[in-house]
Amino acid sequence: MDTEAQQTERGRSPLPGGTEETSDTGEAGERPRSVCASGVARWLPGGRISLTLLACLVFLLLVSRFVVQPFEIPSGSMEPGLRIGDRVLVNKLAYRFGADPERGDVVVFDGAGSFGNADYVKRVVGVGGDHVVCCDRQGRIEVNGRSVDETAFVYPGDAPSEARFDVVVPSGALFVLGDHRGESSDSRDHLGSPGGGMVPVDDVVGRADWIVWPTAHWTRLPRPDAYARVPGAGGARG
Repeated sequence: MDTEAQQTERGRSPLPGGTEETSDTGEAGERPRSVCASGVARWLPGGRISLTLLACLVFLLLVSRFVVQPFEIPSGSMEPGLRIGDRVLVNKLAYRFGADPERGDVVVFDGAGSFGNADYVKRVVGVGGDHVVCCDRQGRIEVNGRSVDETAFVYPGDAPSEARFDVVVPSGALFVLGDHRGESSDSRDHLGSPGGGMVPVDDVVGRADWIVWPTAHWTRLPRPDAYARVPGAGGARG
């Protein structure tokens, strides 16, 4: 008699109560999760609908905390590109994996300790080590000895700056200006304050990448080409 065969057959015999043993571990794993979800749904007022809404809320909070955050433009300091009431999406991952803000980026930063107890949106004009001067003979801002043509984004009729300055941006900091130079309180207005008007990179919330509201203003906010030919901080100084 084949005893191994007999043992195999006995292993397939029905369990008490007429049910057969199963090796489908997937269904067994699904059951506790389903029971748990059902228990939570019974506990919440509104049942499964409330559970679904709660899960969506938690997901949105996590996205807003770590990935993208909507930001409303509170003033005209970044006109004509950003108007009062525009909503922009701030990419909070833009500078989280070794990348640093670049000249021309529109950034949102926490102004506590540098500008004031609020969040601000400005354009990066100088990064760590840059020599930023206003102005050349044609009234343009110079960065590392290179004059920058900002007419593509500076408010029509505004001079690049009415205030004169000659600064070297410390390592780990940014020199920022608003596009509406005549209406913007920016690095120029804080040159004599602690920190010299510089914004620590660590205080940057993220990069403004899209205007999403109102829908008529929906557009991406690209980095302009104006700073593409500016040499690095070790290049010629003006």
